[in-house]
Amino acid sequence: MPKALEDVTVLDFSHLLQGPFATQLLGDMGARIIKVERPGQGDLFRTMTFKNRWVGGTESPNFLAWNRNKQSIAIDLKAPEAKEVLFKIAEKVDVVIQNFRPGVMERLGYGYEAFKKVNPRIIYCSGSGYGESGPYVTRPGQDMLLQGLTGLAAATGRRDGPPVPVGAGFADQIGAMNMVYGILSALYWRERSGKGQEIKVDLLSALLQHQNQEMVWVMNFGENLERPNSSIGHPGMDAPFGLYPVKDGWVSIAMSPYRKLVDVLGAPDLLVYDDPETLYVKRDEIWEKLAEETRKWTKADLLEALLAADIWCGEIKTHLDVMDDPQVRHMGLVTSYEHPRAGTVKVIGPAVKMSETPPEIARPAPIVGQHTEEILRDFGFSEEMIASLRERGIIEQGEA
Repeated sequence: MPKALEDVTVLDFSHLLQGPFATQLLGDMGARIIKVERPGQGDLFRTMTFKNRWVGGTESPNFLAWNRNKQSIAIDLKAPEAKEVLFKIAEKVDVVIQNFRPGVMERLGYGYEAFKKVNPRIIYCSGSGYGESGPYVTRPGQDMLLQGLTGLAAATGRRDGPPVPVGAGFADQIGAMNMVYGILSALYWRERSGKGQEIKVDLLSALLQHQNQEMVWVMNFGENLERPNSSIGHPGMDAPFGLYPVKDGWVSIAMSPYRKLVDVLGAPDLLVYDDPETLYVKRDEIWEKLAEETRKWTKADLLEALLAADIWCGEIKTHLDVMDDPQVRHMGLVTSYEHPRAGTVKVIGPAVKMSETPPEIARPAPIVGQHTEEILRDFGFSEEMIASLRERGIIEQGEA
């Protein structure tokens, strides 16, 4: 089947998570992603993993997570000849993506203006932690740091406990989505105007934007939402919204009529709290009372009773549990691809469904420089030129 972005080529200088996730999303939709990497080491994520565990004994799961559907060219960016190579490729490229610290690409000679001279239609997208200027511009733009700086960590967890970061790279992934949003908008504009443009995305703006509901309340009332001292699920919510223990685990209960919940639990004495102000002011006390009741149930029995009463609820599952979830299996969300070194790699498949141009996993995450010579041939470099670049150590051909 055709792919929505099959005629789009992306020159990808990005590394770690934000940029690579953005280009993976574009690659899933059919864009050709040419990942520019350092000879030898490549993307820093190739050297990072959790608990010193490596897929197939050699490959980083962190790298494999964000780099499928890409080709890799290994080239020394500091070599003068590298500019000749990359700018020749850029003549036929639609998008350039990079997420180095502000100023790095310009100092190396790969800023927007340099690419624009080669290809006026080019779309150049930069990702940073805190924008291009200002008092934080030299700070590292790492995910957990941004969660702390934007109030997300301070709004998560219990009142008498420490701030709690989210258990995933939330800021980077939101930044990646903003990159894709900007790039697709720019591609659409270029179809009408013929003009390329520069896009700048930063994690500070992205993470604040995605807390807009909480920020609007705080900014307009001049006070912070106070964290609960129980498992109420949000600092602005009243009881029963939260997580509750059962005999064999936990369940979540979202926005639901309090009276109906108490009825299901068979605890009419708790109706004394059934008042909007009381449900907020005494939410921790109410949570404790409700938890005493939910602990009498098994997870399956409580969910069955709550769902029958049209109460919003669900299981609390670990990542390992999720793999066997019946809805996850039904939707085919867990899939795999074959990697030349790691073997079969289990992954979460593309999240967007399209009737005419469905996304797919067409390539595994690449080896460093695996496609260097193939890419150069495709962009018009002769065998003699390729051999010369290889012999002088400017490029590297990786072996699968």
